[in-house]
Amino acid sequence: MQEEVENRTLTLVVSGTKFTGRLFKAAISKYMAHRREKKLNKQRGRDSPVTPKGKQTVKQLIGQNQGVSNIEINDPSIRDFERIARKYGVDYAVKKDRSTSPPKYLIFFKARDADALTAAFSEYTQKKVKKANRSERPSVLEKLAQFKELVKSAVVDRAHRKEPER
Repeated sequence: MQEEVENRTLTLVVSGTKFTGRLFKAAISKYMAHRREKKLNKQRGRDSPVTPKGKQTVKQLIGQNQGVSNIEINDPSIRDFERIARKYGVDYAVKKDRSTSPPKYLIFFKARDADALTAAFSEYTQKKVKKANRSERPSVLEKLAQFKELVKSAVVDRAHRKEPER
């Protein structure tokens, strides 16, 4: 069984006058598009439609008819939250509200994902607090500059003494 999986090959026949990298790339992309289309047709043939997971649009989220709740984040680094939400498997949608001067973000999520989202949000806030505490520490470069000044100010006795020991 393992050899069968390892030795699976693909035969792709391409006719052309000059075989270039572009021709090869076009052939592979056509094949991949064909596979994608085949996969979509297979999914459409099933009884249940495919529901998106993770990040999606608000329209897709509302279309699942499971109730939608939202929270507000004022922090511009929304990527950290998205990473954590993916980790917890939360279905969510991010909408940017530009009406205020620093834009705020509305995060919509399914009502059934409320527990997972509160856990993800608490981890996100812990991460933000940890980053804030880290920023209060002096930087390594500043410490290095201070130590350089200390070394320059210290008087070092560099006289080399040779005393025979008896």
